[in-house]
Amino acid sequence: MSNKILIVADYLNGELNQSTARAVTCAQQMTPTAIDVLVLCDDGANIAAQAAKLDGVTKVLQADNAANAHPMAATLTPQIVAAAQSGEYSHVLGPNTTYGKDLMPRVAAKLGVAMITDIMAVHSAHEFDRPIYAGNAVITVKAPEDQTLVASVRCASYPAAAEGGNAEIETLSLDAELPTHTRFVNLEQAKSDRPDLQTAPKVVSGGRGVGSEENFKVIYDFADKIGAGVGASRAAVDAGFVPNDMQVGQTGKIISPELYMCFGISGAIQHLAGIKDAGTIVAINKDPEAPIFEVADIGLVGDLFTIIPELDAAVS
Repeated sequence: MSNKILIVADYLNGELNQSTARAVTCAQQMTPTAIDVLVLCDDGANIAAQAAKLDGVTKVLQADNAANAHPMAATLTPQIVAAAQSGEYSHVLGPNTTYGKDLMPRVAAKLGVAMITDIMAVHSAHEFDRPIYAGNAVITVKAPEDQTLVASVRCASYPAAAEGGNAEIETLSLDAELPTHTRFVNLEQAKSDRPDLQTAPKVVSGGRGVGSEENFKVIYDFADKIGAGVGASRAAVDAGFVPNDMQVGQTGKIISPELYMCFGISGAIQHLAGIKDAGTIVAINKDPEAPIFEVADIGLVGDLFTIIPELDAAVS
């Protein structure tokens, strides 16, 4: 079977998410004969045009359907399966984002195959590394070569593909029966002018040590001053300081910023799993025994409410 790869495009508000470009980089390491990107939308012309610019993409398949106006895994899955089968793809990849975690297991189930999650390194077209035990160990897995491989890509492990391509865009009509048991009601989405947490080159996070929702303002203000995205530990989320879409860690977002600064975060194993690919980690905690200092490149022992104003003044 030739290595013909189909990547499911991840997008939001008419813009292609960088996670798609990172999945393309992963796919390029599988010695593919072709890398196609599937855009499922109600009107995907703009998203398809963005995908066509990615280096390494052979073709973009634009499958418009009114049912895709509000993407839901239940309605997208039959269309992906139809596209995968009609194109005789050996691999179907998606990003290991919230979107991909919801979608790709359904695709694997409908195709009747097992799934490999969170690919972080490619050894061959069917052999990969993936993290286990909250990222404290890495296992090498090998998939059967005689069936379609469905997998999700750990976006933090791959740079985004450059935008120098000019792939063909093909309009695709998919013969797929869509379920009626699931319907869109509404979307509740946090809106912010700050950089997106999963793609920001700089991220500032706060933990339980921040103390309260009101105190989190110092984190927001400092992040805004240096142009950073804002994250939080699970403890801060569980305490109600911030919404759960800001959570960084094993059960939150896996990120790989160039600079990660964390204030009042002790460094639980689940949190460390989300930042292992960060470039430089700066930790500020008043407990000198906090586990976060074991992974930090720079550690400051002290009160964050004293240190942040000093950092604030230094960057002014």
